[in-house]
Amino acid sequence: MPRPQISFATCNLYNLNEPGRPIYFDRDGLSEEEYSKKLVWLSRVLTHHSADIWGFQELWHGDSLQNAFAMSGLDEEYSLLVPYDHTGGRIVCGGAVKKKMLVGEPEWIDEFPEHFKLDSKGDDAQTPDISVQVNKFSRPVLHFKVKPRQDQPAIHIYVCHFKSKKPTSIRSENWYKKSMYSRHQAALGNAISTIRRTAESAALRMILTERLKKTDTPVIVMGDLNDSQHSNTLNILTDQPNYLLSHSSRGGSDSGLYSVGTLQEYRSLRDVYYTHVYKNTRESLDHILVSQEFYDNSRKRIWAFKGMDILNDHLNDENHKETGTTDHGIVRARFEFNPA
Repeated sequence: MPRPQISFATCNLYNLNEPGRPIYFDRDGLSEEEYSKKLVWLSRVLTHHSADIWGFQELWHGDSLQNAFAMSGLDEEYSLLVPYDHTGGRIVCGGAVKKKMLVGEPEWIDEFPEHFKLDSKGDDAQTPDISVQVNKFSRPVLHFKVKPRQDQPAIHIYVCHFKSKKPTSIRSENWYKKSMYSRHQAALGNAISTIRRTAESAALRMILTERLKKTDTPVIVMGDLNDSQHSNTLNILTDQPNYLLSHSSRGGSDSGLYSVGTLQEYRSLRDVYYTHVYKNTRESLDHILVSQEFYDNSRKRIWAFKGMDILNDHLNDENHKETGTTDHGIVRARFEFNPA
């Protein structure tokens, strides 16, 4: 008899908003035709790349997500997680959960932990002072709980979208208007984006450590983290757990998170997957990270890894507005109930 399975998927919606509503500095937003193409493409993805739990990024309007699920015929199967009165004024992370799995109400985390601080005089005499004043996530982190089995603890899920790798625009800053800075716009903008993304990673890591440390709580983190698997951002977020290569070994990290990309690499002949293309550079910016309750070689394993797949052929499209596609690959991970 096959074991019960559960699947998770993350998808950047590439600015899903109702037609005619502003998106950033584009006052006209999507045309009716462009909007229709986005819904058609997304509804096909939801149908043919199905998952029990979805995490979405770049959601501007709750009705747009509802319309995509209705078009796919899945609206009766899922509970959609969207803030109340989310009508196109800002960007959030959203979600969808197979009905009867959701536990409690979702929350959107705007603020960093109260005691978050990045302030140091340096760890040696040569290191100058540093102080970073960031106290909020660029995009609110969605947190919710699911319970696929009543005899097991609820799974805490965090859907996030960290600051992009695109250089922060600094042209409107008063200090930048001095002529000495004009040739350094890209370098300084990239540095600001990287610092903000690093701060967001550290803030979420504080939240995760409080949730994971000495609790045996299953946790999933997924979303567009805008950095690669071995970046400093991911190292902070995952706490760099040790991967055991022998199936005879048993371990597991109490507070670490395991990348399903790495778990898949250990089962594949090659690592060739990617979720984003920029200037002919293919990178994996979208991730699913799991606690030791989902790690095969953990003593605390509840769910065993079955595999990861990525939908990314659409990244070959040059004009995503024209095709209705997103500019990120979609990552899905599957697990089966198989306690250690």
